[in-house]
Order: sequence, then C-alpha cells, then structure tokens
Amino acid sequence: MKFLIDNIWLILIALVSGGALAWPTLSRSKNTLSTLQATQLLNKGKTLILDVRSADEFKAGHLRASKNIPLDELPVRMADLDKSAAVLVICQTGGRAGRGASQLRRAGFPDVYVLEGGFATWQSQGLPVAT
Repeated sequence: MKFLIDNIWLILIALVSGGALAWPTLSRSKNTLSTLQATQLLNKGKTLILDVRSADEFKAGHLRASKNIPLDELPVRMADLDKSAAVLVICQTGGRAGRGASQLRRAGFPDVYVLEGGFATWQSQGLPVAT
C-alpha cells in the first residue's frame, strides 16, 4: 500500500499513457475495414460500393463499380439500394462515410462497412481507381 501512495503520480501517468495508446484500437468500429479487408470483401462478390462524396469529388476519381449518392441525398435515395448486399460506404477520408453507414444501419441494412481512411487512403496505396 505504501508503494501505491508513494508512486501515485507515476501510476497515473502510466495509466493515462496506456489509455492514450490503446484509444485508436478501442475506438475503431468493428465495421470499419482497412483497404486489405475491403478488397477481400469486394472479391467475395455481391458488395455494393456506395460513394457518399459530392458528384464533383466522384467525377475526379472513384472506386470502380461504385455508386455515387451524396450524403445529403442518401435518405431520399436509400430505396434504390439492395438490402441483401453488403454495402461498403466510402467518402474522401472516412467521416461522411461513417454518418452514411449509420443512416443505412438505422434503415435496416444488415451488412454495412466503412472504408478506413476513405478514398484518400485507397488512392495513396496505389489501388485501382476510375475517372
């Protein structure tokens, strides 16, 4: 007990540091996929790639066979999507895709995933894109 009292500040610093190191892993959603995991999902087939970026961003470059529905139009156009297919939601860096994935899950889509780092990460790793 004396050890704990004498070293309370060191113990607190160690706990805070450990928490800071573990936070990225703990906060990552189980439905967030790395580019490798996304490629494996796409190779299985029956996966819809939903790009929620603006039409201009989409025209500048996108994943092959992706469907563009900007995030602000998603609630209205959700009926156009097949609920039986897995959905990989992407945006430029991952933020909008997370919001889009939440909307899809609330609407009853069972298999919804977000590409970690978005299109920027996909492109930076030299993976195929269409223009």
